[in-house]
Amino acid sequence: MAEVQVAEHESYPFVVISNRLPVDRVIKPDGSASWRPSPGGLVTALEPVMRARVGAWVGWSGQPDLDFAPFDSDGIRVVPMRLSALEVQNFYEGFSNDTLWPLYHDVIAPPTYHRDWWETYVEVNQRFADTAARISSPGAVVWVHDYQLQLVPKMLRLLRPDLTIGFFNHIPFPPYGIYSQLPWRTQIIEGLLGADVIGFQRLADANNFSRAVRRLKGFVTKNPIIEVPLVDESEGVRAQGPVRRGQEFRTVVAKQFPISIDAAAYETLARTPAIQARARQIREDLGNPQTIMLGVDRLDYTKGIGHRLKAYGELLADGRISVEDVTLVQVASPSRERVQTYMHLRDEIELTVGRINGDFATISHTAISYHHHGYPRDEMVALYLAADVMLVTALRDGMNLVAKEYVATRFDDDGVLILSEFAGAADELKRAMLINPHDIDGLKDAILAAIAMPKRDRAARMRALRRRVIENDVDKWSTEFLRVLNNSRGARGRKD
Repeated sequence: MAEVQVAEHESYPFVVISNRLPVDRVIKPDGSASWRPSPGGLVTALEPVMRARVGAWVGWSGQPDLDFAPFDSDGIRVVPMRLSALEVQNFYEGFSNDTLWPLYHDVIAPPTYHRDWWETYVEVNQRFADTAARISSPGAVVWVHDYQLQLVPKMLRLLRPDLTIGFFNHIPFPPYGIYSQLPWRTQIIEGLLGADVIGFQRLADANNFSRAVRRLKGFVTKNPIIEVPLVDESEGVRAQGPVRRGQEFRTVVAKQFPISIDAAAYETLARTPAIQARARQIREDLGNPQTIMLGVDRLDYTKGIGHRLKAYGELLADGRISVEDVTLVQVASPSRERVQTYMHLRDEIELTVGRINGDFATISHTAISYHHHGYPRDEMVALYLAADVMLVTALRDGMNLVAKEYVATRFDDDGVLILSEFAGAADELKRAMLINPHDIDGLKDAILAAIAMPKRDRAARMRALRRRVIENDVDKWSTEFLRVLNNSRGARGRKD
């Protein structure tokens, strides 16, 4: 496998590693290619951090069997990784998204365990670690992101013990009873413990991880500190059990750092006259219904799209709402379309949408305006402004930045956020209408209450939500994580 071609003098004091780069390669109609910013939540969160630092971003280009030299993109140094088609199948579609993703999301879909997927996961993680080790300056800070790269911290520590290593897990970390099903559970824990700081979205996730460490390694955990014995792992000695008297140990911090968004940037967009005009046009195009409800998700079984469609369809069938008064706009951007589970999900969702529209749409009013593609940020902000009710019905979600984006755009202090209690955002956005998406009757009641909510109550809720999102923006998230990471540099102790 070809190595990433990095100039010999090229090294950086700050390196971010993620499965995907912050840019996507786009083929134009004339056959030429260009790079454009990726719409993902991770990129949105880290763009301001990278621009403020002299650093590089290591990740896969998103297309198999292609080699690209490092390049600059909008102030970010990009170092592309090459993955073969087989590695994409085994590492990304297989182990990452058909083993870890369902397992970490409470087994909403059954995980699949294949040893060859695991072997490829190890190989790809090692190559990411090798690349980061080559481009990191002496004593650099390296920030590794997400479940695809959980082995990188330990691998990187063995290669470059001078580095300060952080890891952030963007998805939930499951309770031990679920996590313990993973055949490679101990190797994952050991991989993560190579970091100095391990960040999670929720306190419950950090606690789940610490419990797994106690059960599988026997290490002492004193929330948020984990004591990891210093052993020569390069010679095959595996740390096991609590630190003994007189033994040196390294402290690892495992705690919650709820991720957020650039709230000011979203509000600035929402105040733009052209975007406000577009929001008005959206309402007109939908027939100016009394209430527009909006769902924005990747097409994923964790998002509870089917649950909200069921609730909406039953409200129409019960005669409690009508298509003339209430329209649902559902944006479901494509996701992992080569994975069988996602193919079935798309079929199910589109059949449900078709059935509801067939049963309830009129010549002038569509029940559900369904869109299976992504939109640029400007259009999303216009949709947020046009929507009276935002539906976030995730069955399990690390955070859900869509909820925060909706709140950030509502400078008019209007709109109602219906939010699943199983999304990480529920810990912070307590003035949303919190619901259990499995309770269809409860979800229906929440929708009706949101539609009928007086303006004064809507404004009071939204003001509280906006204060929370604005005060805890992405800059505060990254600053706090990096502060804790810098404070942890070289933290060692002795058990006396």
